[in-house]
Amino acid sequence: MRNDFTDKAVIVTGGTKGIGLACGLAFARNGAHCYLTHRWGSADEDAVRAQFEQIGAREPPIIEADVSQDEDTIALLEEVNKDHEHVEVFNSNVCVVQPATGVDSYKRRSLLQSLDYSAWPFIAYLQHMKAQLGRLPRYAVGISSDGATNYFAHYEYVALSKTVMETLCRYAAYHLRDENINLNIVQSRNALTDAVDEIFGEEYVEFMRRFAGEQYFMLPHEIANAALALCSGMLDAMNGQVILIDKGMAFADTSSRLMEDREKVGI
Repeated sequence: MRNDFTDKAVIVTGGTKGIGLACGLAFARNGAHCYLTHRWGSADEDAVRAQFEQIGAREPPIIEADVSQDEDTIALLEEVNKDHEHVEVFNSNVCVVQPATGVDSYKRRSLLQSLDYSAWPFIAYLQHMKAQLGRLPRYAVGISSDGATNYFAHYEYVALSKTVMETLCRYAAYHLRDENINLNIVQSRNALTDAVDEIFGEEYVEFMRRFAGEQYFMLPHEIANAALALCSGMLDAMNGQVILIDKGMAFADTSSRLMEDREKVGI
């Protein structure tokens, strides 16, 4: 690790569970003062604090802040500014699930809500940090998925909003090329979090474990470590990039591999 995160501010939206919590813990292990946001009482705050205490990390402020509301973002940054002049790392992790069941179910309102929560905050937070704190964060990392290039049932809105975030990241990196900021996206396959059941149903994980194998899934800490690496100071040549984290499964997830494993999976 080239960069020293000791007592530096790191904001993780949606940081109280799943991938967001794993990202917060990864930075906290390296000394960061992590600010974790959640929405509408969705966090078990005592359980979250206990995980930080367990690794000997600084207790994180846990703040209820709706990423789609400018006033919540402003209030969050006012809280950060009490102890820090700027934000070192912004991690955009929030994903609001709007399941779809085919073309007849598509709704404009659902699409716009997904964009409001899962794409636009990547830019909105940067704008607010520049306006309120006078400078951009040193690093911005968005958490995305491979839903735009692989089919997942009921996943249209999430896939589209994540793709929009990826596009905004590329353009923003170009426009901000003379600023001291690196913007990148970590794109992952399905991670074993509560959101998987929420989006795809309770049978999905066991089905995929049987027919695709346990290796199909990513674990939250693996994605978090990739986000941390992008902010480590060792990968600063990477800017405006979308990095796929999938342990090689995009290459190996084929009918040929399934045929090789047919006895194991009971086909």
